[in-house]
Amino acid sequence: MICLATDNGLAFCERNKDWQIVRRGLEGQRVTSVSARESLILAGTPNGVFRSEDEGRTWVEAHAGLSQRHVPHQHGVHVPHQHGVHVPHQHGVHVPHQHGVHIRWMAYQPDIPDLTFAGTEPAAIFISRDGGKSWKECPEVARLRDEHGWFLPYSPAAGCVRGFAFHGERGYAAVEVGGVLRSDDNSASWQLVDGSDGDPSLGGPPEPFIYPDVHSLHVHPSSPDLVDAATGGGFYRSSDGGKTWALLYDCYCRAVWTDPADPAHLILGPADGVASNGRIEETRDGGLTWKSASTGLDVPWRRHMVERFTQIGSELFAVLSNGELLWSDLSALKWQSILPDVKKVNAVAAIPKRRD
Repeated sequence: MICLATDNGLAFCERNKDWQIVRRGLEGQRVTSVSARESLILAGTPNGVFRSEDEGRTWVEAHAGLSQRHVPHQHGVHVPHQHGVHVPHQHGVHVPHQHGVHIRWMAYQPDIPDLTFAGTEPAAIFISRDGGKSWKECPEVARLRDEHGWFLPYSPAAGCVRGFAFHGERGYAAVEVGGVLRSDDNSASWQLVDGSDGDPSLGGPPEPFIYPDVHSLHVHPSSPDLVDAATGGGFYRSSDGGKTWALLYDCYCRAVWTDPADPAHLILGPADGVASNGRIEETRDGGLTWKSASTGLDVPWRRHMVERFTQIGSELFAVLSNGELLWSDLSALKWQSILPDVKKVNAVAAIPKRRD
């Protein structure tokens, strides 16, 4: 089973011969991300976090500790204040009108049960050590945000944290627009990596620094120092834990998949600009050469691109910026659009089989 976070709640889907919707949850709520671990599911929304302990059948609010002081408007274009959406009764649980913290991405630490992370807009990191029941902000992230003037081009908010990657006690976080954060103590504290100066200027800086508009990160299982980053200024790789970065593809990108068995094998979702001429490409020599990996697709897409890649077993899912969901087996990339009745998909998560 997979769970799709959408602009209208969650869709739980299974595949027999074809993919089918099994049930829905949190309808009426815009769900930006979803994190699943055994029967526990956490859903991130612009109104905070919702929590389920029964595979998404019932939901409760999990907002304890999710609060931010007011952050003044930054460099971006003014966007009218959004008051959220009233959510009807869900299986006997009423989800009230909220004005909570805007969650942009959620993830859990693979090696530590109940250690969960939420990245927000404005840029901040919240940590839960009890499986999402309560949260605590990492204040050093907000200090860096205010010190450097992080921002979003499309929102008045002061940047956002929109991606995490973990390897043992090492953690990385992607900041749009701000750079790359790193933690070496199971996320008790965060700081900018040496190769990210924190300056949100969209003009630079040059290598060996990373471009500051960071959309997603991936750390390879073979080493906590081998990090890939999809940014608004291209695809970057660091082999020294973020001290220095090499630009491997000059493009606009938001999503990358790295083969866990071979760090030289990557699948990227490049575009010529923001959602302009999007496509899927592949390298097997660590980024020296790239070729099309868009079999089954009519590319380039004129007005959309890959937003996220998610590997589940031997399969790869691609969420597009127009909310469409693609699927392919990794043994031979041949993409197909799936679940057309599920609109405006934002994220995909696997729902593990329940242990009897």
